[in-house]
Amino acid sequence: MACVRCLALIALALFLCIPADIRAQAREADALDLTLRDVLRGRDVPLAKAAHRLAEANVVLVGESHDDPDHHAAQLQIINSLRLSGYPVAVGLEMFQHREQQILDDWVVGNLSESDMAKAFARNWDASWPLYRPIFEYCRQERIPMIGLNVPREITRQVARQGFSSLSREQMGQLPPVVCIVDPAYEAFLRRVLGTHAGDGEFNKFCEAQLVWDTAMAYYAGEYHVSDPERTLVVLTGSVHAWKPAVPAQLRKLHPELSSLSVLPAESGVEPGRITPKDADYLYMRGG
Repeated sequence: MACVRCLALIALALFLCIPADIRAQAREADALDLTLRDVLRGRDVPLAKAAHRLAEANVVLVGESHDDPDHHAAQLQIINSLRLSGYPVAVGLEMFQHREQQILDDWVVGNLSESDMAKAFARNWDASWPLYRPIFEYCRQERIPMIGLNVPREITRQVARQGFSSLSREQMGQLPPVVCIVDPAYEAFLRRVLGTHAGDGEFNKFCEAQLVWDTAMAYYAGEYHVSDPERTLVVLTGSVHAWKPAVPAQLRKLHPELSSLSVLPAESGVEPGRITPKDADYLYMRGG
């Protein structure tokens, strides 16, 4: 597995050295290599054919393992395939706080250097900018809007440690409208996906943090769509947030008029055969 990861990182590094116009051509051809498993129908569909159905949704959530280059390559292919099929798209990011939207706007129009964006990315997320760089470069090249969907990370960390009730009035003011009530179905979903056996008290705080995360991303995704309804918003997020009981469920509560589709990597912590249409709409994988 380590060797496979090294090869993927080498391939990514080589990809970044290719001129932008050649990279674009490579992406257009590579979009044909991604295969999606239609969970409801139990069959594999080439991305080029699935793109039309994806574009019918207002929001498409594409899950990832944050450190997996193959997942980011697949996300880029999905974005590219939608654009090549003639559908206007925007990209929503778990990796950026909503309050730093101006940075993303400046990046897309070319008013921010890569070094400044790398610093902003590290401030918002971590040091994994090289893994996300091809997606960011592509969005800038094609003038695709990028939308920050997250809340300040110190807030979710505090909720995970001390619970939602520990937030001050000032901290609550940094959140969109959030009702943090963890119901049994949501807790069962997280236990199933994460396989955790943590004690009830600590796990409930973790559930609250996840729920704050899910609700905020759903809220900001819905707000963006209201402002730009012609675009399909492709949300890049950790797989646990892309499952239907997570962000999609909160999106239905906050914006029942919007439709969403959930696309997970085939290796999402649960055996593919046990993933049902209640969990996701598509699984993505390489080849046929």
